[in-house]
Order: sequence, then structure tokens, then C-alpha cells
Amino acid sequence: MRLELITIVVDDYDRAIAYFTGALGFDLVEDSPSLTNDGRPKRWVVVRPPGAETGVLLAQADGPRQAEAVGDQVAGRVGFFLRVDDFGAAYERMEAAGVEFVTEPRSEPYGRVAVFLDIAGNRWDLLGPSDG
Repeated sequence: MRLELITIVVDDYDRAIAYFTGALGFDLVEDSPSLTNDGRPKRWVVVRPPGAETGVLLAQADGPRQAEAVGDQVAGRVGFFLRVDDFGAAYERMEAAGVEFVTEPRSEPYGRVAVFLDIAGNRWDLLGPSDG
């Protein structure tokens, strides 16, 4: 058993793809035409960190209820966690790419951490090994 995908509701497929592949360095795994349950066209868009098994399904909001969820999928909490081997390099690269960090990097018992916002406004932890 494994967790294959999680969904993030976004405003626009192409802007979300550009953010996840450009600013975060994810791979675009799939971008295929698909249909909603009632037969309207949509896309099946999956991005994934290099070497990871679990991917992120980018789902463009469809209707007012889904549009309201954009950026608030976990009620303002950090809901997504991106672990990297080199925290300093990842932080610098992401900051240079325009990623909005809402906390300064800090050390915790579990390692280095800084909170950032994705393109939709969801909070993520960037996590890395301890400095020591």
C-alpha cells in the first residue's frame, strides 16, 4: 500500500504547473485531457518532486465551492511538507525563484524548517536536516 497522489485545488493549470516545476523544481509527470464526472473537459495534471513516489494532482477549481477552497485546503495550517537534503541551497533557490516564505528559517528538534506559500496560498514546510 502507498499514498500515490494528493490534490491541491488551484485557480489555473498552467500557472500552477509553472510554479511547481519552476519555483519548486518538481517534475511534470502527466498533463492529459480528461472529463469531469458530468462530461465537461478538464485536465489530469500531476507533478512530483524528483525521485518521489507520491505526486500532487493539480485540480483547477470547478465552481464556487471549489474556488473558495483555493489556498485554504487545510484551514490555514501547514498541510504540506517538502523535505530536502540541502536546506540552505533549496531555500536560496526557492527564494530566488519568487517563492513567498512567511517565516524565517529556524532550527527545530526535527531539523531546519521555514514555512512558505504555494501558488494557491496553501502553507508548506520546507524541511531539511539539522545544522549540527
